[in-house]
Amino acid sequence: MQIKKQQMGDYQTNCYIVTIDNKDLIIDPGVNATPWVKQNVTNPIAILNTHGHFDHVWSNKELSEDLNIKIYCPKNDEFMLKNDPYGLGMKPSKADVLVEPDEEFDFDGIKVKFHFFPGHTPGCSAIEIENNLFTGDFIFKNSIGRCDFPFSNPNDMKNSIIRILKWDKNFRVYPGHGSHTTLFQEKESLKAWLNYL
Repeated sequence: MQIKKQQMGDYQTNCYIVTIDNKDLIIDPGVNATPWVKQNVTNPIAILNTHGHFDHVWSNKELSEDLNIKIYCPKNDEFMLKNDPYGLGMKPSKADVLVEPDEEFDFDGIKVKFHFFPGHTPGCSAIEIENNLFTGDFIFKNSIGRCDFPFSNPNDMKNSIIRILKWDKNFRVYPGHGSHTTLFQEKESLKAWLNYL
């Protein structure tokens, strides 16, 4: 497995390309991600959205059309792709596959699971591929995603943290912003955040 990362746009949103057996999965193609992605894929098979915020899905439409691949997005965040709720001029995109909570997929032998962790957004999910967890804006290094935005829910975030704290596997964590970490490294920070929600 190879993981490539590039920060996109004003919010330095991490776009990832995960390559396994010469097949490329594109995670969270943000603002102006298209040129970088196209330079770094040889056999793209899908676009995976951790959630629907504009800085993670900005290049969905362009890439899906240019590369002729499907968009997978948590179903509870579909409205953000279609409606540009923040009015920033994002080109609307349409998810080809609306992902159910905790749904699993098999991309020609590559196992992918969308773990449902709402709070930051209604459909916020962490994408598991092998021993890696692409957490979008759920977990960052020493922090969590904000839940004071429109459509956020602090109580859902609290429940999501409680749920992941029960996990006993030390995933490598690749967040939507900042540097990578591990789940075990973040457990104390996550416990502390519970006091602020």
